[in-house]
Amino acid sequence: MRIWSLHPRLLDGKGLVACWRETLLAQKVLAGETKGYRNHPQLQRFRATADPMAAIGAYLCGMEAEALSRGYAFNAGLIRVTPELVAGCAPGTLAPPLPVTTGQLRYEFEHLMAKVAIRDPAHALVLTGGTPLPRITSDPAYVPEAHPLFTVIDGPVEDWERAA
Repeated sequence: MRIWSLHPRLLDGKGLVACWRETLLAQKVLAGETKGYRNHPQLQRFRATADPMAAIGAYLCGMEAEALSRGYAFNAGLIRVTPELVAGCAPGTLAPPLPVTTGQLRYEFEHLMAKVAIRDPAHALVLTGGTPLPRITSDPAYVPEAHPLFTVIDGPVEDWERAA
C-alpha cells in the first residue's frame, strides 16, 4: 500500500489509479471493515488525527480532483464523509491539513521516479524537466509538491516510512 504524500499531478496514470484503489482500501481499514492492513504504517498519520475518516476522505478528494483534471471518472461517491458529497469536494473543506516533511517528499519522489522510469519513461522525463537525472538528484534543495491535504515542514523521512 502506498498513499503518496506527493501531489497527485506528479503520478503517472497507473500510479494515480493504483493510489486511488489503495486509498479506498485504506478507508475501509480505517472504518474497521477489513482485517488486512490494520497495522500498515502508511495509516499512522491518518489515525493520529481527530477524525481519521475525514482525513482519508480529504485525501481521496485530492485524488479525485486530479483524476477529473485528466478526464478520468473516479467515483467520488465512494468517498465516505459526513455530510455526503453533493458536487465534488476540496481537501481543505473536509479535514485540517496534515504535516509532511521535506525528507518524506524527497524520499517518495525518488521512489516514484524509480517506478515511473520503468513503466512510463515519457512521464519520467516530464517530472525531471526533460533530463535523464531526477531534479531531486541534481538539486538537493528541490522539494516536490505535496498533496493538497498536506502542509510541508522541514524534516527527515517520516518515522512510519519503511525504507526498502
